[in-house]
Amino acid sequence: MNSFDTHIICFLNRFSHHSWLFDRVVVLLEVNTLLKGGLAMTVFWWLWWRRKPSDEERRILLFGLLASFAGLLLARTLALSLPFRQRPLRNPLLHFQIPYTLDPKTLIGWSSFPSDHATLFFSLAVTFLFVSQALGIVAFVYAFVVVCLPRLYLGIHYPTDILAGVLLGIGVGSLGALQRLRRIVTDPLLKWSEISPASFYAFLFLCSFSVAQQFDAVRDMGKLAFELVKFTVSR
Repeated sequence: MNSFDTHIICFLNRFSHHSWLFDRVVVLLEVNTLLKGGLAMTVFWWLWWRRKPSDEERRILLFGLLASFAGLLLARTLALSLPFRQRPLRNPLLHFQIPYTLDPKTLIGWSSFPSDHATLFFSLAVTFLFVSQALGIVAFVYAFVVVCLPRLYLGIHYPTDILAGVLLGIGVGSLGALQRLRRIVTDPLLKWSEISPASFYAFLFLCSFSVAQQFDAVRDMGKLAFELVKFTVSR
């Protein structure tokens, strides 16, 4: 644990457990998927259908959605591969004051580095920026204020966890600026949308629904699969 992380976490934690209402609102921001993934996918679908967007804009949106999947998978892989990092709210050295209504057992056994939430939402923010500068800037601010700050305040992440996730998300999302790569990835999907729009949009809805839920259902299935494999190997 470095001084940068310690000073910021300790500063934010000074405001914890003073106001039940304030802590409750911050916890709500953290757990409410509608205010995070739901709004992000609302923006996605609005950009998809606005003013008959060009194929190039739809390529950017498609690539960005898939890139956010890849970024999230990479973040989770790093979290599982790198040395385990205990979350601030359970770090005995910090003497962390748990905010009102926060479940202290949240995310037990999950390493905090890097932040997959930051990776996901900053990757999407870069994608929106490529299509609409105004919405992209709003998405960046929203990702920091509504997604990342609550996780710092609640002791779910250290600042360096968030910073690593932000850099990872921006890096993955920025790959959408590579036109050749973008076309390689998305041309088959756009062709699919022309041949069978019903199946394509069913698939796209499922993808956007997973993002709106922040992949909670996918995480649960992945955790179960991991436990089954572990159980099978141990027998």
